[in-house]
Amino acid sequence: MQSTIVESSVRCPENWEKGKWQFIREYWSDRYNYLVVKRIMDITTSLVVLLLIFPWLFPLLYVLIKLDSRGPVLFKQKRVGFLGKTFYCYKFRTMYVNDYADTRRASRNDPRVTRIGWFLRNTCLDELPQFINVLLGHMSIVGPRPHMLKDSNEFANLVSNYQFRNMARPGITGLSQVRGYRGPATSFESIFRRYQWDSYYVRNVSLTLDLKIMVGTALLMMRSVFYKDQPVPLDNNRPVYNSESLVSAKKIA
Repeated sequence: MQSTIVESSVRCPENWEKGKWQFIREYWSDRYNYLVVKRIMDITTSLVVLLLIFPWLFPLLYVLIKLDSRGPVLFKQKRVGFLGKTFYCYKFRTMYVNDYADTRRASRNDPRVTRIGWFLRNTCLDELPQFINVLLGHMSIVGPRPHMLKDSNEFANLVSNYQFRNMARPGITGLSQVRGYRGPATSFESIFRRYQWDSYYVRNVSLTLDLKIMVGTALLMMRSVFYKDQPVPLDNNRPVYNSESLVSAKKIA
């Protein structure tokens, strides 16, 4: 049986894993003002959503989810977050209760997903409870999406320096998502492309970039409602790095 190890040449510091704490201190120091302002914006936005939108939307979704299938309304799952720390990530439940929720990613036409679950996933409304995670400091509104433990370990074994993406707090939405990489990662290319965009975000964080990602997410949500039969185009023709320096893959037995 063969597997493929992907070694990225994205511009992470050499051997950053060995000296990552020094790098982390320098990273925070260089971006201190941005991180403070971003945290204030996260808290303010989360409070607005939880106080003004959640009180009327939650009861509505509660009823729809309960009528559609048995089980809890909220689903919590351990995810890998900031600096590799784990936390419980909250979502509206979109699947029938099953034994594989923490080990098997959702797939296209997954029979585990309920009818209301497809709607919630397509419109990103299933992510709404994650504003609780943002308020608690586990997440940010914008950042690399948090992976469940199994996926994080698997992807880290495939792509070198993969944990570099954990330098930023995980987000409700991220650059990978607005570039078309939503849903399950089913190939080496999709895993690596997501990592490209996530690492690009970590190295180029700014309020302007965050705003662009939020606007892009809003446009994607509207597209999913009004053009739900049209797939979101992938940004395959616009790589972050030159194709010559993207990846070297070697086969091992």
